[in-house]
Amino acid sequence: MLAYADAKVDLVGFRRQAGRLPGPARVLGRTRNARMGQRLRAIVQARIGLRAALQGVGRPDVILARNLETLPLALAAARRFARPVRPQVVYEVLDIHRLMLRGDALGRGLRATERKLMQGADLVIVSSPAFKRNYFDRYQTTAPPVHLVENRVVIGQDANLVAPARAGRVQPDGPLVVGWFGILRCRTSLHCLDAATRAAPGRLRIMLRGRPARDELPEFDTVVANNPDLVFGGAYAYPDDLSRIYGEVDLAWLVDRYDAGQNSDWLLPNRYYESGLSGVPPIALTGTEVGHELARHGIGLLLDSTEPDAVARTLATVTPTRHASLCRAQRALPQSTWVAGPAAARALVARLRGEGDTQAISIGKAART
Repeated sequence: MLAYADAKVDLVGFRRQAGRLPGPARVLGRTRNARMGQRLRAIVQARIGLRAALQGVGRPDVILARNLETLPLALAAARRFARPVRPQVVYEVLDIHRLMLRGDALGRGLRATERKLMQGADLVIVSSPAFKRNYFDRYQTTAPPVHLVENRVVIGQDANLVAPARAGRVQPDGPLVVGWFGILRCRTSLHCLDAATRAAPGRLRIMLRGRPARDELPEFDTVVANNPDLVFGGAYAYPDDLSRIYGEVDLAWLVDRYDAGQNSDWLLPNRYYESGLSGVPPIALTGTEVGHELARHGIGLLLDSTEPDAVARTLATVTPTRHASLCRAQRALPQSTWVAGPAAARALVARLRGEGDTQAISIGKAART
């Protein structure tokens, strides 16, 4: 979105994986999943070497800190560039990590640290309104204004980049094809879909695309290899491959129980918007934020449970006639529900610069530590 608004972006941050970077970046060090101690050491080391890392970087208008681990570095960088005018500091919260919600000393300490750091920020960005309701309203009432930037599909002037999926492709005697795309980290989904396909061999097929979180799902490859109705097609390019991969499926799986009752209930995932733009009816769980969105728009299928029998019963109701009806409801919504184009990008950059407040979300009063 920043690039679509013609903003000049200098990328500075930590790496998680090896391989070629997608573009120029200044690497501060390497961090590892689920290694909090290692990540804290990396932050300290990066803070010590920050001046050298920023050598040659021009004074920015905005410093955007993605996630908590980069916020202290962003504040330090803002102090370095404070003359003649301090840059805007924006804190982007893409997920609410489970550690931030613990009721013990560790959780309280992390929230207090975040609260202290946010005193130096000018704006908080969230990708779901439920993050504001369930986290900032309850825990962090001293936060700056909160701005909503949903995970809509980012495309340029050609809003037809993602073509609608074909309607009426469900056949009475053919398999119903469900696509589970993105970061594949939900053990409940993997085993639920495995069991549902085994209960009706050949009648239900699951297409898996994206990046399996094998640290969370070490059994992923074994489960897929042992079930011919689970098909893993590897990673895909965003947004170039969306039309193709969504054009191969009848329904989109949006269920995520990785952090059930917390982050998984609150997020609005990329695949919600991708499936919406592609005209593929989604499947979500009642009581979650994405489930509320489906109910509000009158689209998709809602599950009351992730028990395999319950999932199988719900999917068995998707006849060709019902599937066509679900597709019509999906396509009746305006494309702006799913797309962030150049105008939205320009509005975002203006907001980051402190030049607008059109999507700010007020912060409540009650708080807990």
